[in-house]
Amino acid sequence: MLAFRLARLGLASRDGRGLAEAAACPASALARDADLLALGARLDSLTRAEYDAAVDNGVLVLAHVIRAAIHVLAPDDPPIFGRALVATDDRELEAQIGRPPKWLATDAAIAPTDALAEVTAATKAALGRGRTLSKDELHEELRGRVRAELLPWCKSCGSHHVAPSLWRYATIVAGARLNSRRRYLLAKRGRPAPAGEALRRFLRFYGPATAGDFAEWAGVTRSHADRIWKGIAGELTGTTIGRRRAWLLHDDEPELGSPPQAEGIRLIPPGDPYLAKPNRSLLAPRAELRERMFRPVASPGAVLRNGRLAGLWRVKTKGKIAEVSVEKLGRLARAELEPEAERVAALRGAGEAALVLG
Repeated sequence: MLAFRLARLGLASRDGRGLAEAAACPASALARDADLLALGARLDSLTRAEYDAAVDNGVLVLAHVIRAAIHVLAPDDPPIFGRALVATDDRELEAQIGRPPKWLATDAAIAPTDALAEVTAATKAALGRGRTLSKDELHEELRGRVRAELLPWCKSCGSHHVAPSLWRYATIVAGARLNSRRRYLLAKRGRPAPAGEALRRFLRFYGPATAGDFAEWAGVTRSHADRIWKGIAGELTGTTIGRRRAWLLHDDEPELGSPPQAEGIRLIPPGDPYLAKPNRSLLAPRAELRERMFRPVASPGAVLRNGRLAGLWRVKTKGKIAEVSVEKLGRLARAELEPEAERVAALRGAGEAALVLG
């Protein structure tokens, strides 16, 4: 399973793939430089300048997609991992967006679909005529374009603004993306994508899974996931993983039985697709290790050696030096880690790497 996923997620070898192919499975941009480092782990070479240029000229897209979180992905894929997964049923959308829109549906009697439609229209208007706005500027525009009931008080910000989950989902439906300076702009929305394509992509990346696995990964309700699953059921083959029954695409069965073997060292960042929930129990079977690896905030990255988890890593930039600290969980030699530490340092804009083994 892990070898199949490594290969499908572009980590088995650096094989000369391009930027868009490296971003085929969206990589989270939540942690600092996580999106940049995820692509750097898959490519022969990459610089921050090349990455920024690719985001600005459309070779890559930076946008809110899966779970309304910012990811980097291939240019044709935002409709697949974005709008196709946004619920259109009020109960399912309420569960997907979460609080405080639940408050809106009760106290203010605004249906979640109506609230999303209103904020989406306001987002399109705010970003119209080629405007680019920072997050704060977008919030200010939305304050003047939506009804007061959609502007709850935010204690941490000390202001009224559209609830975070609601405005982020509105950017998805509006077709907004971010440039390399993290300013929002409207892009061409592209053709609508069927939700079944998002499920196919998920199964291509992660192999045998269940509708529950897909629901958790995509951030949709189980009822929503079950409908999507039913739509492509004829394309699936059942298999047994341990004691668990799961399904994969017919065409993927041969590769699951004989996946390519991974080679070399990779320092993959927190938020990398390989560290997503479908992989966690296989990658780190011990609960104590999973708790250390997958924290609500400030998670470490993972060191892979020939496809196996061999350590955890963090990076701190001090002036022109990037200090890469590695906690060994298995056999690791300084000589094989140094080139990857230098790669991380270069991507972080540091002049040199200082590797610390623990």
